[in-house]
Order: sequence, then C-alpha cells, then structure tokens
Amino acid sequence: MISPFTSLLFAAAIGGVLLLFFWPDSGLFWKWKRGLASTRRILVEDALKHLHDQEYHGYTTTLSSLSGALTINRDEAAKLMARLQSIGLVKTIGDGFELTPDGRKDALRMVRIHRLWEKYLADETGVAAIEWHKRAEKLEHHMTRQEAEALAVTMGNPTYDPHGDPIPTASGKLPPRKGCQLTDLDVDEVARIVHIEDEPAAIYAQLVAAGLNPGMQVRLLEKSPQRLQFIANGEEIVLAPVVAANVTVQRLPKEAETNGSFATLCALGVGEKGEVVAISPNCRGQQRRRIMDLGVIPGTVISMEMTSASGDPIAYNIRGAVIALRKSQADMIQIKRVEEAVEK
Repeated sequence: MISPFTSLLFAAAIGGVLLLFFWPDSGLFWKWKRGLASTRRILVEDALKHLHDQEYHGYTTTLSSLSGALTINRDEAAKLMARLQSIGLVKTIGDGFELTPDGRKDALRMVRIHRLWEKYLADETGVAAIEWHKRAEKLEHHMTRQEAEALAVTMGNPTYDPHGDPIPTASGKLPPRKGCQLTDLDVDEVARIVHIEDEPAAIYAQLVAAGLNPGMQVRLLEKSPQRLQFIANGEEIVLAPVVAANVTVQRLPKEAETNGSFATLCALGVGEKGEVVAISPNCRGQQRRRIMDLGVIPGTVISMEMTSASGDPIAYNIRGAVIALRKSQADMIQIKRVEEAVEK
C-alpha cells in the first residue's frame, strides 16, 4: 500500500510538471504554441515573397516552385497555398497561382523590410556580403512596419539594396525590371551592371570573389559556351555562363565607355602619383566615410611616399598630409596615373 507521504510527493511532482508546461505565458506548452504560430507566419511571409519574385520576373508560381523555394514537400506546399487562398492573399490562375491585391500589398511590405535590412547590413555593419541575404531573411520576420520606416529614415530612405534590387516604397511602389543578362551581350558591347542575384549562395559567392558590384561598367571581350571574358572597371574577368547569367546589365552606347587605363592605388611605386577616379562599391559604411573624410574623392591627386618594413600599410601623401593606408584599403581606390591625367 502506498503511503500518504509518497502519494503527496507524487502529486507534487505531477503538479510541478504541469506548472512547467502550462504556466501562463512562460510555460513550455505556450512557448511551443507561440513557436508553431511563428513558424506558420514565417512560412506565409516567405511564400508571399516567392510569389512576388516569380511575378516580378514574369514566371508562374507552382506547387513545385514553392516547395523548392521554401524547402518543404509538395503536400506541405499545397496546404500552405490553400491557406493563402482561404485568407484572400492568393488566387488560382491556370495551372499556377498569383497574388491578389491584398497579397501583393503584404508581399511588397516583406520585400521592403528584407531589402532595407540588406542595405543596413551592407552600409552600417561589418557583415560580409555573402551573409547579407541570410541574415536579412531572419531579421525581416521580427520587424513591424513602423520599425521598418524608422530604419529607412536613419539610412536616408534608400531606393536600392546593395545587390541593385529596387526597394519598394512605403506605399508599395516598385519600378519595373530593366536590363538583360550579362550572357545576352554581344562581343565588344558595353553595359553597366544594374543587379547581381544573391541566390543561389554558391554562385553569389563567386560573383563577390570576382569583385563585381552594381554600377560597374563592363565590356564583353569573348563569349563561348564554356566561358565569358569581359572587362569590369579596367580588370579582365572570366566567368562560366551559368555564373554570369546571375548578373543583370543595361546596355550602353559604345561612346559611353570610360576611357583610359585604370589601376588601384596599390599599383603606385614610390614617388608616383595618381588621380582618384572612383572608390570601389565594395568600400562601404564607416570605412567609406573615413576614406572620403581623408579627402579621397574623384579628382584628388595622391602620391605614394613609402612602405612600411612589412610592406603593409603604405604611406601616401593626400592633400598635403602623409597618411598610412592598408593595402586592402588602397586596393579599393581606383586611379589614373598622372601621365594620363591632368594634375590638380
């Protein structure tokens, strides 16, 4: 026969377990329930973004495309799409799906928050380019509309993210897609990079490693099924077509090509001078502001004074002051040697 004391201990233990699971707000059951609701909300928001992306690029969203984008199985994709239809965010069109006006409004809100976060991470933090998209994917689901507008104001209401994607306005306006793939250019055509696709991550990493950024001017040198060779801001780059297809460009007239041969500040020898042409788009945030505060702007003539014993940093004369720059910084400053420039 069980003693009263044992029964009391057993009842206390059961009560403790019940409290652990069902204590108001902080109990494990309620945390699990909130987590499940959050997961469902995130799936809905990610689905809306996928539908918008497909629509923006002229593609039809299918269960297969949705399951692939969200890494869920086809049955889960079907249930998710049924839920979106039931709440009036999606409608069926032929063999696929498209956003309703309400769905498009919610999708653009999520796209705006995502691209604002990418812009913030690129310009205001030291986060590596390959991490911007992944981190923004997590942060976007925990920001309210009001917080997004406050973030936009602190950055001066940017209109494009660091990949060249337009940021929807607060009212949901978005300019139409422009340009063509880099692979569509003919040999000797000149164009400007307007967008670099950040997915899949493995291909984006190759584009980052090649130093490509929106705003760069390119000229195609060679084109074959195996490779594309082109000049980007004075440097020759070779990419496989599957990688180059993730770069969107806008054709320019041949006469618009920047003239002259360019180098970076690192190329100067002791006593040599160069005129600043541009600062690489890879130089962002505080680092870019610091370099510009030193007087490094287009038109400034800089001379190389000396190197340190290790070769890094390097001392340069910038507007009468001798300033040490790391090689990694000097390599982001594009110049024309003074033999090709008019010294100022």
